[in-house]
Amino acid sequence: QVQLVESGGGLVQAGGSLRLSCAASGRTFSSYYMGWFRQAPGKAREFVASISWSGGRTYYADSVKGRFTISRGNAKNTVTLQMNSLKPEDTAVYYCAADPGLPNGAASDYSYWGQGPQVTVSS
Repeated sequence: QVQLVESGGGLVQAGGSLRLSCAASGRTFSSYYMGWFRQAPGKAREFVASISWSGGRTYYADSVKGRFTISRGNAKNTVTLQMNSLKPEDTAVYYCAADPGLPNGAASDYSYWGQGPQVTVSS
């Protein structure tokens, strides 16, 4: 099992930046595929970005491509989401997720979840 604890949410103006971090417990962090999802009020949880076990492959939702960057540090058991050029439509609760397998991108593919910090982007 792995436990995930996120940090770094908050309030920012449109065009600004935020960095989310996710710290994972356990000694086998490198064996987990990691992802970030978000959920806005009244909407379904949606995929934002994911990163493979070694960090060699990354995937992004079209809505954040070119603005967000996912990275991981297996030595420190962390995964980060750097968010630049933020827009009001990026406002949501952001969740870190992990799975020991190869998730296809759906939230249901991930086994472990963090608590979800709020990110609010004002116009």
